[in-house]
Amino acid sequence: MEEKLFLHLTSRQAWEEALQVGTYSLSTKGKTLEEVGFIHGSFADQVEEVAGFVFAGSTEELVVLHLNIEKLESNGLRVRVEEASNGQFYPHIYGAIPCDLVDQVLPAFMNDANKLIIG
Repeated sequence: MEEKLFLHLTSRQAWEEALQVGTYSLSTKGKTLEEVGFIHGSFADQVEEVAGFVFAGSTEELVVLHLNIEKLESNGLRVRVEEASNGQFYPHIYGAIPCDLVDQVLPAFMNDANKLIIG
């Protein structure tokens, strides 16, 4: 059975800016949807590794966006689970995410050992 729930990790500031305009359009830290072509996602068992790669050493406040492939697709967004250069498969969202389609937003941060702490 294919996984339908996935996550996107971003800065609290980026999420707050998205709330002001109603859509989230950062692909990954420092890169927009327009630059990359899609928004990066990860499944629950991948998010800590992704956090260590993208936000290592970061002291900024982070948030974890909880997303649902079926919910996004039923609202016209294309989501594809694609293989990355590391051989793992990740969800990619091909379009800006309306903020009201995000199921849950949890606070997060990187601790001194570069581990992601959620909640």
